Amino acid sequence: MCGIVGYIGGRAAAPILIEGLKRLEYRGYDSSGLAVYHSGIHIVKTAGRLSRLEEKAAQLPPGTAGIGHTRWATHGEPSDANSHPHTDCTGQFAVVHNGIIENYRELIADLKTRGHRFDSETDSEVVPHLLEELWTGDLAETVLKALPRLKGSYALAVMAGARPDELVAVRQDNPLVIGLGAGEYFIASDIPALLAHTRKVIILEDGQLARLTREGVAVLDRTGRAVDARVTEISWDAEAVEKGGYPHYMLKEIFEQPAALRNTLGRYMDRDGGISFPDCRLSPGDLAGIGKISIVACGTAYHAGLLGKHLFESVLRIPTENDLASEFRYRNPILGPDTLLIVISQSGETADTLAAMREGLRRGARVLAVTNVAGSTMAREAPNVIYTAAGPEIAVASTKAYTTQLAVLALLACHVAQALGREQEYFDELRRGLRQVPQLAEGVLAAVEPRVQELGRASTEWRNAFFIGRGLDWAVAQEGALKLKEISYIHAEAYSAGELKHGALALIEEGVPVIGLATQPELLEKTVSNIREAKARGAVVHAITQFPLLLADAADACIELPQLPAALMPLLAVIPTQLLAYYAAAARGLDVDKPRNLAKSVTVE
Repeated sequence: MCGIVGYIGGRAAAPILIEGLKRLEYRGYDSSGLAVYHSGIHIVKTAGRLSRLEEKAAQLPPGTAGIGHTRWATHGEPSDANSHPHTDCTGQFAVVHNGIIENYRELIADLKTRGHRFDSETDSEVVPHLLEELWTGDLAETVLKALPRLKGSYALAVMAGARPDELVAVRQDNPLVIGLGAGEYFIASDIPALLAHTRKVIILEDGQLARLTREGVAVLDRTGRAVDARVTEISWDAEAVEKGGYPHYMLKEIFEQPAALRNTLGRYMDRDGGISFPDCRLSPGDLAGIGKISIVACGTAYHAGLLGKHLFESVLRIPTENDLASEFRYRNPILGPDTLLIVISQSGETADTLAAMREGLRRGARVLAVTNVAGSTMAREAPNVIYTAAGPEIAVASTKAYTTQLAVLALLACHVAQALGREQEYFDELRRGLRQVPQLAEGVLAAVEPRVQELGRASTEWRNAFFIGRGLDWAVAQEGALKLKEISYIHAEAYSAGELKHGALALIEEGVPVIGLATQPELLEKTVSNIREAKARGAVVHAITQFPLLLADAADACIELPQLPAALMPLLAVIPTQLLAYYAAAARGLDVDKPRNLAKSVTVE
């Protein structure tokens, strides 16, 4: 959600800032802007795509310090005036901001009584005016003085005309990273913006401020005391976030799933099937004391959690809840020392999930985070962490993060079973199946892509689509429907197949596409019966199954999958639904990697 970049060094800032913003496009945005210093602060900004900003930036003088921003509108429509950077009345301060200033109305009302004039509809513009009001002659000191007045969440990058040789960055509940170069330093809201220049970063903690000059970086706490910040070496390289010949990041990431699964499984499971998690400190005694599990996440990560619920509850017989993070705190959940709270987030920065995790910690629950990003807020604050080894995921629509989350949850269930001495025969089979998954996923991609590509082209006539399944197939159906609607904008719904006759069947008519998932053997007969019900009412049914002969006369077409233990079938069954969403969007000529109104990392509630 939104993107921040900053640069100070010996090179022209504007091209570096534009390049960094391009690497943050995946986060979602509707407007953008730059500020550079050259005998004063010069600003260009515009609604629309970065190509428009790049044209305007050609007019900027060759300043060697600057800040930039891509905005995703929360306060005020996308417009030039509402784009960042924002300035004060004098034009001496320029600020870019991610997050929400919750008390901006009160601050604006107060500042207006002191003669300040506001030019936008945003909450962010209050910050430069506040700095103007509180100016002490020292930029870091003034920013620290302003912070207690701000309520809400923010990542800020600030420059001042009176202090041309420094930038200030500050973080509260929104990610911010400082890049360390040779005589040049960088600010970014996410690591990909920095990788072309450096792999050495400081990941700011909440409440920390960084002062950047050409001589170095100083990190301060809210009292102004120096902090000994840890430097992290990023293992990704710039090529890892390039498209590698694919037309879109999403397609590249779909095809990276076998490697991501191989890396994730190899990190935690040895050749003999032993499973260990180096950053999870839950002992067998801790696990034996667990009376309930709560899995909390948003969107795709929530759908991944449905596999965890199935394994922990139906097989391990541990009562398990699966909650949307945005609802979790507000239902006053029952949490305590006997609760294992599992929070899942690709970025480790999802605001609602972080809030749920902190609530669990406050109530004394045992907390385990599953995330893809080392150094993220979730990874730093959770006492126990399991990292997915998906590598950088750029497309807004998550694919390889989902499958690696599924793999981690399956590994975790095997680990808990081992610790508790439960159902070893079942989990031995599961471990054997997990070893096969990467190779089988490669086979599925090769076998089904041409057929799904053809189906995607045909979907240009679709207005609605239904995904149906039972048990874990319903979990995959929910993820498949989400993918289709978020990038192709086709209205898609997921239903438990057994619920069709309780209302949804009224929507099935001639020609309506139905994606029927039928991979769970114990539910197969009932699922086939439900698919027949849809087909009898005119639906065009495309089945995803490892039992094509049993579906031959019930569906119009079958996408065949290989055999795996039933609990692992979501790892393969989701792949055709991902490809369908991609090719449906591509057939419509849509911006696959940057769907409208959506952001990669949702860092505000």
